[in-house]
Amino acid sequence: MTIKRIVASTVILAALAAPTSAAAAQTPSRFELARGWQIQSSAAVRAAGESISTPAFRPDGWHPASVPSTVLAALVEDRVYPDPYFGMNLRSIPGTSYPIGRNFSNLEIPADSPFRVSWWYRNEFRLPPEMKGRRLTLRFDGINYRANVWLNGRRLASSDELAGTYRLFELDVTAVVLGDRANVLAVEVFPPGPTDLAWTWVDWNPMPPDRDMGLWRPVSLSASGDVVIRHPLVASRVAPALDRADLTVSADVRNLTAHEVRGVLRGRIEQVAFEQPVTLGPHETQVVRFAPDRFPDLRVEHPRLWWPADMGVPSLYRLDLQFDSGGETSDRQTMRFGIREITSELTDTGARLFRINGRPLLVRGGGWAPDMLLRARPDRQAAELGYVRDMGLNTIRLEGKLEDEHFFDLADEYGILVLAGWCCCDQWEQWAKWTPENREVAAASERDQICRLREHPSVLAWLNGSDNPPPADVERMYVDILKELDWPNPYLSSATARPTTVTGASGVKMSGPYDWVPPSYWLLDASRGGAFGFNTETSPGPAVPPVESLKRMLPADHLWPIDDVWNFHAGGGRFKTIETFTTALEARYGKAAGVDDYTRKAQLMTYEGERAMFEAYTRNRYTATGVIQWMLNNAWPGLIWHLYDYYLRPGGGYFGTKKACESVHVQYSYDDRSVVVANGTGARLSGATVAVRVLNLDLTEKFSATRAIDVPADVNAVALTVPDVAGLSSTYFVDLRLTDAAGHALSTNFYWLSTKPDELDWDKSTYYITPVTAYADFTALKDLPPATVRAAMRVERQGDREVARVTISNPGRTLAFFVRLQIVEGPGGDEVLPVLWQDNYVTLVPGETRELSASYAVRDLGAAPATLVVEGWNVPRVVR
Repeated sequence: MTIKRIVASTVILAALAAPTSAAAAQTPSRFELARGWQIQSSAAVRAAGESISTPAFRPDGWHPASVPSTVLAALVEDRVYPDPYFGMNLRSIPGTSYPIGRNFSNLEIPADSPFRVSWWYRNEFRLPPEMKGRRLTLRFDGINYRANVWLNGRRLASSDELAGTYRLFELDVTAVVLGDRANVLAVEVFPPGPTDLAWTWVDWNPMPPDRDMGLWRPVSLSASGDVVIRHPLVASRVAPALDRADLTVSADVRNLTAHEVRGVLRGRIEQVAFEQPVTLGPHETQVVRFAPDRFPDLRVEHPRLWWPADMGVPSLYRLDLQFDSGGETSDRQTMRFGIREITSELTDTGARLFRINGRPLLVRGGGWAPDMLLRARPDRQAAELGYVRDMGLNTIRLEGKLEDEHFFDLADEYGILVLAGWCCCDQWEQWAKWTPENREVAAASERDQICRLREHPSVLAWLNGSDNPPPADVERMYVDILKELDWPNPYLSSATARPTTVTGASGVKMSGPYDWVPPSYWLLDASRGGAFGFNTETSPGPAVPPVESLKRMLPADHLWPIDDVWNFHAGGGRFKTIETFTTALEARYGKAAGVDDYTRKAQLMTYEGERAMFEAYTRNRYTATGVIQWMLNNAWPGLIWHLYDYYLRPGGGYFGTKKACESVHVQYSYDDRSVVVANGTGARLSGATVAVRVLNLDLTEKFSATRAIDVPADVNAVALTVPDVAGLSSTYFVDLRLTDAAGHALSTNFYWLSTKPDELDWDKSTYYITPVTAYADFTALKDLPPATVRAAMRVERQGDREVARVTISNPGRTLAFFVRLQIVEGPGGDEVLPVLWQDNYVTLVPGETRELSASYAVRDLGAAPATLVVEGWNVPRVVR
């Protein structure tokens, strides 16, 4: 089967289109076909597309839907099936008979599955009055996997033309759309098979039985004159002194007609205007460029540069383009862009180091998972990217799963970098089995996605492979496309260390681990996933959420003990259980007495695990050039690989990460006991003081020291090394405080350590774990005497948000350990989520007072008053 270039379909339909009026061409517009859809299985529909796409057809018994939506998402919304995210409900949906933990994308859909056949999407709409008499383009931003498209009884395109999950399709429908009557659009969508370049969840979570088939991205109509503008781009070259930037503006200009068109492409960036004449042959597309050598006003003096949020302000500009012909405007395009330049290089040790505007960048990020049913929600995206920025991370990795425009717009605005590329573990990397169609779809997908992503300043780099680099011929095809499309950023062959003959060394590694390892691993390991080089995906393992989330995702009769329902919400492949994590938890902290005790200890495990990983990469800055936590979030309620859970509840891992990623930070080294001050800012830290105390379990002070320290910008400095202290209790503490010249706190950090170290069996390491032969002993923590915490809160309204100002203090003589704070919807209510805490899971020494803030949306509070809940390891629950 051959995939025809969709431009051919556009040309065919354009030749049949009626001419547009000059008056109508003055007001370009876009009409999204989001509401009023209905879906039905082709097994239940006898009619053909030419009938379904007419007003006379009666869609009796069809299911309501909106677009974008997968088939299963629409059926769940229509309550055909119960919530697939709760308990084992997913397994009750027909077609989910594949073995638990297997990668369903590589298997055939079961013969009895209702999703083995095609499904129809049908929509009736009327053309907005302002679009009448103009040239109309029907756009599909995402079809999974292939489709036949019918409009008003006429087939526009067939499934051998419209194929590919990551393709973007445009059809000229000027001659088909009815201006004064109802229009009917019918799309027959076919599911992907195991040999298609589609969607896979690898081992992250189960694959829905419909394989996420459907119209998973928006469908829209746009109106224009005879010429349209597509794929605008502003590429920047920033001077080393950062006082000037050269901008090159380009765009595709496409003639939709069968005759020559002459016109002018005009652009504006704030006060800078530029234009040039363009002549387009019949159905011709030209790349029109404005370079600073011909348009010197595009040499911008003292530009407002775009920076990642942890390095500066992500400043954005606006580009306006319009094509004028015959005294009228045919099309307009507007986009936001950032002036920044991203480069990369190999260090002396062979690690990939990225630079932005010439400054070195330590990449600290997480791997992204969209919703399992691909339900994109703008408010949720904003909350999740807000969490990324709040934790101090600067990068999100997209392994496939290329998100929508709203996601990238937010990343641009929030100053969060995106490391994007293709996925592993299905047909995308089974190159030896590729068909001619696979190759055509791969090339077209790369082209479509690069054209879409290259305009975003947030995009850091592109990966042409994930777990493996492509063979030379495929990589060369990809690289040729990147060069042809003026890709402005670095690109790598894969996320692994395997070199290629096309692009050479990648400078990155994918060496694990993915299951639980102790905090000491990251600084002790020097040959695998430890803190050196650029690790594109790694993790300290499972992340069991707080008990409130378990109660939302598991039936009450399966909350305890851990059973197959728990493990169904773990991962796939080698990660089908959380056994390794649980074994370590109970060996280190004591056997869990129940679900509350287990989840409390789990937050300790994930806090110390994530803090240690990110601190190790921070301490070894630029010997270690990057680390991507696998993963940032979950596609459904899960027990592994996240820094906050599906319900947006931040737990121990979130706050361990946030602690480690402070811009100015004091930390303890598990390998050599050094105390390091990390200055991740662009300014020198002068006149600071580090205070270190080593405390026994009963808070007897065994060592203390203070050191004055100055730290240059973007540099780490060792303040002191903690000596080998005698007479320590089996569990002891290291309390670190960093203050500025005025005595104000810059960073605090509290460690619980053991005289019995975790011992790793290095020789038995695999890609996913280094086994532990002996565990640290923290069981004495159960003997901490009860502590009392006093708490007070005042609430301030700030627009559509509230800020809770919380003061907590420890008036007693015992340690208040691992104190968790929550804002809930009135006494006894649910936690307000999402929420941004200044700090959490904090420890208070006797006499200590902390002032912390929490910010949340007023709408998430409901009608109840904000209520504070304080509870700790040895602190009874307090409600204020």
